[in-house]
Order: sequence, then structure tokens, then C-alpha cells
Amino acid sequence: MKKPLEVLQLYPVHDYTLHGALASRERRDPRRPFMLLSDKKWSWREFASAVDRTACLLIARGIKRGDRVAVMARNSDGHVLLLFALARIGAIMVPVNPEFGVNETGYVLNHAEVSAVACSTDTLAVAREACGKLKPWFMLLDGAAADAPNLFDLVAQAPPVALPDDVKAEDTCLIVYTSGTTGFPKGAMHSQRSFVTSGEAFVQRIYLQDDDRVMIVLPLFHINALFYSVAGTLVAGCSMAIVPKFSASSFWQTAVDVQATEVNIIEAVGTILQNRPRSEFRPEHKLRRVYGIRQQVADTFRGEFGIPHLIGGFGMTEIPGVICNPFEGPQKPGSMGPISRHPDPARPWAECRVVDDEGRDVGVGAVGELIVKTPIIMQGYYRDPGQTRAAFRDGWFFTGDLVRRDADGYFYFVSRKKDIIRRRGENIAGAELDRVIGSHPDVHEAAAIPVPAELGEDDILAAVVLKAGATLTAQDIAQWCRERLAPMKVPRFVVFADELPHTPTHKVAKTVLRADPTLKARAVDLETVNGER
Repeated sequence: MKKPLEVLQLYPVHDYTLHGALASRERRDPRRPFMLLSDKKWSWREFASAVDRTACLLIARGIKRGDRVAVMARNSDGHVLLLFALARIGAIMVPVNPEFGVNETGYVLNHAEVSAVACSTDTLAVAREACGKLKPWFMLLDGAAADAPNLFDLVAQAPPVALPDDVKAEDTCLIVYTSGTTGFPKGAMHSQRSFVTSGEAFVQRIYLQDDDRVMIVLPLFHINALFYSVAGTLVAGCSMAIVPKFSASSFWQTAVDVQATEVNIIEAVGTILQNRPRSEFRPEHKLRRVYGIRQQVADTFRGEFGIPHLIGGFGMTEIPGVICNPFEGPQKPGSMGPISRHPDPARPWAECRVVDDEGRDVGVGAVGELIVKTPIIMQGYYRDPGQTRAAFRDGWFFTGDLVRRDADGYFYFVSRKKDIIRRRGENIAGAELDRVIGSHPDVHEAAAIPVPAELGEDDILAAVVLKAGATLTAQDIAQWCRERLAPMKVPRFVVFADELPHTPTHKVAKTVLRADPTLKARAVDLETVNGER
């Protein structure tokens, strides 16, 4: 296995634009595979040629440097092609969740003032309705319509035009909108340098090799798939297999079919796969590395699924890949790891601090907010200077995440600052309760949220989804918590649900739960049942 720096040194130096990095990797062996989607395969040469032709199309259709083009579709090769083609001319891709409704889509498209929208047939109507006064031109990544031609048909007919030679690494190439759990979504702007550098950092985190095949099951509107999987593939010079949408039932068969050696997941995906019938598992898979593993599923993935390298870390839309458990160890169960490194130890890299509400550093083991300086950081929030100023202080990015750091420099996630329950003068992390209740063998998923207490501050409500066939009572949940938590952290209210609402990245949408006025009414109040508590 090559060391990460050895992988980077396989290729000529470049200027940290996407075009420069692509040309650097293509030169080594243009015929080797770059991207697979179903039965369609692209070599590095074929992809690079298509990028230039697509760039010609964009210019011919009036797209210019700095313009924004939205992509609202399931994962496809068109996503990746447009990302590189737009970057080739200094324009910007705006990925949009294909599950968005008209209002959510309308906010992103209009706020970004997009000049064009690439859709799939099932998102075209929503995108059209969402445009309001905008007059973008439309194209389809699958099929074709009279007023929305197929992207690949358009590329085949594009006239040759002169492509710019003045695109810079600092030019913005992506605006990724946050999920908007509070207020309106914010568009985090990333430069081409940020994207390429993130790929280099991912090679270090997962020891990605030049002959690996990265299976992409996470959505391409999210930073994980873009800044880790796609950027990592680009920098390592390996290949990627794009899956239109994550499917638990076909995950293992797909891994076998595409001969995947690496995949990125999130916590919810790991839990889902752990709970799926083992009849779906394919022991002949070639997966050797998984990024995004959490402690509660690590034993299953290593022991039952036979995957030796399981890596977990921390990043945000604004700061991809800041903290990670080291590939060669030591790894500490339950931690996010120490500060990540670049393959080149001579490169200046990230700094992290843990501070109190006044911005003062707290000691080892104390809980505070994580603040960060890193080369892989957004340029700011698009058309939102106020939010940009609020996110930074003296050059430090304030994450809004509460963490603690041990004496070895390993960080442990505690909670989002906004996921704190204030009870009887004490701060309780909702994420801690989620983990404890979720660890019950009969619980599929759990989420703890604050509800108003009669005497002020909060009481704790736990929303619980049981595994199929399981039968638990509210008292069972409370007793499980009593055995593992301080008394003040034991929920007062427990409500059982068939499912919980989720964000586009499969996290529990606690904002939706908090806004549901029926939850508390439907819950069992343990203070009034059988003399509980």
C-alpha cells in the first residue's frame, strides 16, 4: 500500500484548478477507468474530452465566468460532468436536493440567481414552478423534453469555441446550501483550490490508492459525496462508481457488481445496514475501507462484514474534513479523532480550539465550542455578508458544535449548541440521550428534544422507533436510561412512533419534532404513571 504522499507524487504538479488536476491525472494513463454509472463507463480521456465539449456548450448558451447553474437530480454522471465543465470556464455549480418541494427549491434557485438548471425528468416540474421570475434555460440529465433537451445531446451538437485560460484556483466552483434547520438555508461558497485540497486531505484520511474504486451512495448535493468521494477520486487518480440513490436492500450486491473497494457512509446508513437481513449480505465484496463509521456499528462492519479499515471523522459544509481518526491509528472508540493532516507534512494545516461562550480556551476534558482555522474552508456565505461575519471571529470559524478534547488531542462530539436541553439549571446534550436510548437492542432510532416544563426551562421528551416485532414500554425506556445516565437526564416523556422525520442527509430532523404540537400530548408522562420518578 502506498503512503498518501506517494499517491500524490504519482502525478505532475498542477495549479489547483479542477481542470489542472484533471489534466495532471489524465496524463498518466488516459485509458484507465474514471467513472462508472450502471452500464456506462468513462475513461479519464473520455471524461476530459467531454468536459471540454460541455464547457463549449455552456459558453455557447451564454454561461460565463461567475454564473451559477443548478443541478437538481439523482446521482448521475451529469453531476460530475457539469461540475468540471463549469469550473473549466470559471462558473459555479449549485447542487440542489431532488427531494425539495417548490418552496425549498425556489429559495435556492432564486437566491443563487441561477442561469440554467439541469434536472431529471421527475424534478423538472418542481424546478420550473420554483423559478418564479427567473428565466433560466433547462436541460435534462435523463430523457428529453421539447423545452428541456438532454444534456448529452446538447454536448454532442455543441460548436467548438475558445475556452478561457485565465481560470484561477481561487475562483468559486461550488455553492452548497446548508439544510436550513434554522431560518433560511445559507450558501457556502467553495473555491476550486478548496475542492482539490479536500481531495488531497481525503487521500490522507482513508489512504486512498490509485487503483481504488470509490462507490458513491451518498447524494451529490452534499459535501461528503462531492468533497470526499469525487475530489478524492480526482486526486488519487482512481475510479468511482456512482449509484443513483442509496438502497439498503441492494447495497452489498451493488458493491460486488461495481467491484468497489471504498465507500463513504453516514451514521444512519451504517445503522440501517447493520439492521438489515443478513441474506442481503454478499461476502465476496471487495470493500476494504469505509469512511463515516460510528462506534455502535464498528464491530458489525469489521466482524460480520469483513471490512478491516473503518474510519470516522468530523466536517461541515463550511469546513470539510477537519478532524479524523488516523488510518494507521491509534483510534479511540467514540472519538472523532485528532486534527486531520495533509499527505505532505510540510504543508501548514488546520488548527482547532475548544472555547467557552466568551471565546476563552477551556481545559482538557472540559466541554466547549469547537472553533477552527483550516485551508479547506468556505469563502463565505453567498449574498449573506451578515451571516458570514457572524460565523467568523478573528479568523476563526465558530462551528456551533460542543466538543471536549482529551490529553492526546482527540476530540469527542457532545452536541450541537442548539441541541442542548436546559433542565433544572443544567445543560443536557440531546445527542447523548439519542445514543443511549438508541443503543437499546430493541430500539431502531431515538431522538430526545426539549419540551416546556411547568416551572420554566425544559423537560425531556424521547421519541422512539422500535425494531420490528419489539415491545417496549415507556417505563422500559426510562429504566434503561436510569441504569446509564444521571437522574436528571432520564426522560420525563416517551412517545413511540412508526418513524422519525429526517433531513436530506438522513439525520433526525429535530426541528420538525420540536414543531409538532401533538408529540407531548401523545407521550407517556412518567411522572404520572405508576408513581414513576
